[in-house]
Amino acid sequence: MAFTDVDIGAPAPASATQGVPQTPPESPTKMQAQATRGFSDSISHRRTASRNSLMIPSHKKQDSWTSIDSTMSITIPSPTSNSHNTIEVPAMRSPDADASKYMHILSKPPSEKERRLSRNSFGSSLPIPRSKRQSRLSSVTFPEVQEALRTVGQPTAMLGDVHPNREILASQVQDMQAGKVKAAKNMAFVFDIDGVLVHGDRLIPEGKMVLDMLNGDNELGIKIPHIFLTNGSGKPELPRCQQLSHILHNPVSTDQFIQSHTPMRALAEYYNTVLVVGGEGYRCRDVAEEYGFKDIVVPNDIVAWDTTVAPYRVFTEEERASSRPRDFTQCNIDAILVFSDSRDYATDMQIIMDLLRSENGRYGTVAKDPVSQRIPIYFSQGDMLCPTEHPIPRMSQGAFRIGLEAMYKALTGVDLERVVYGKPETATYKYADEVIASWMDTIHGEERIPENVYMIGDNPASDIVGGNMYGWNTCLVRTGVFQGGENDEENPANFGVFKNVLEAVKAACRKQLGDDFKFSWDDRVNPVLHGKASAVE
Repeated sequence: MAFTDVDIGAPAPASATQGVPQTPPESPTKMQAQATRGFSDSISHRRTASRNSLMIPSHKKQDSWTSIDSTMSITIPSPTSNSHNTIEVPAMRSPDADASKYMHILSKPPSEKERRLSRNSFGSSLPIPRSKRQSRLSSVTFPEVQEALRTVGQPTAMLGDVHPNREILASQVQDMQAGKVKAAKNMAFVFDIDGVLVHGDRLIPEGKMVLDMLNGDNELGIKIPHIFLTNGSGKPELPRCQQLSHILHNPVSTDQFIQSHTPMRALAEYYNTVLVVGGEGYRCRDVAEEYGFKDIVVPNDIVAWDTTVAPYRVFTEEERASSRPRDFTQCNIDAILVFSDSRDYATDMQIIMDLLRSENGRYGTVAKDPVSQRIPIYFSQGDMLCPTEHPIPRMSQGAFRIGLEAMYKALTGVDLERVVYGKPETATYKYADEVIASWMDTIHGEERIPENVYMIGDNPASDIVGGNMYGWNTCLVRTGVFQGGENDEENPANFGVFKNVLEAVKAACRKQLGDDFKFSWDDRVNPVLHGKASAVE
């Protein structure tokens, strides 16, 4: 579904508001409260063939909303199954949708003020999964993660095999300090990963310290809820969690882990044949297969069918043997899904441009109308830069997207309509709500969202913007993309800027649990002394 090109924050067109009751929409706070009761009663925007009025947040004022006319130039189809299992979260038109501004300054990112809303340019909704975590990810990873950690010599006590005496003591301490326990269960942390906990495959030492404490190495011996929300991507959730467990020396479960493309599994109910782009080798095909997509094409399949598609590509016999070529002039590709950063810009851009300009995704054709016959394209995230082991952040998927937009505009004369998931898109944060509530149920038997959620990130344009808009407490760290002064000028963190993730978590815990809260467990603890250590041996 496509938005008309309107000015966000401006008065709605008459056609959009005609006949619409002048009742103010529910506030974002109330919408977030709905999520705590589960998503069964959440926003569900049913598609129709008629023109719909869509309520979206205005960047002029965070609690104001603008109704826009969603006349469709690109349609998002109904789910292919009769009973779909998705939630459709409203998407928003962004001021940076027009690619023309980048035609001569492709290396210059848009003003952060212009990125306070979604980067999406079509679609009345972004589908996200509705079902419980266990049914949509491979499985709980603790057995695999425990085995992975044992291979690096991690003591079994850190794997959850805590000595019975420790469990008994922690239970007694928690009984004696019910107030602190209640406060600990009423807070949660959401961590970005790259630039906060790790640099590529290299551990940031404070990251391990933080996870040790949140996993029970604290004065209460209690697990403090936390999840991982990253714009990273490119491999299935299970091996990524195993990799992180090795690096962080702490168990990371798929049930507390969200990659940029994790919510995109919902699109499997909407499209049959999809082109999946990005990532190393064929890992993104593996991701799509795990998500339930029925017919998956990757760029190598097309090159194997016709090597002239990519004239500058050296296509090896090994790549040919692992490809799945077919006659692509005899099938239609329904949608393009960019799951991860491209490893071959020239080939991927050429194939994407061919399909965007084709007649309804039929390779080898060129549409007379570049809009009505164009298939949709989805990006898993829109970050311009990504922190890596290199001292200067590297270009990420957002740079690839801008290049495509500019080329499409140059070739067709019209803007490329596209959808972007990931931070700071609202759909990603609503999905995070569900994951937090489910993880709370796993560790504490309470399926709810704590009142005090802290987002800790290094990228003001995604981590901080998204958290601020969603009403979370935001903490900006100086170990990744942000290397600025007191705070980011365009997207300031509302809880503060910190040297590293440990300092941010300590500040949040002191606010919620008191200045005297201790960030380590003492085996000499005596519950009779209300959690204080005893000097008696």
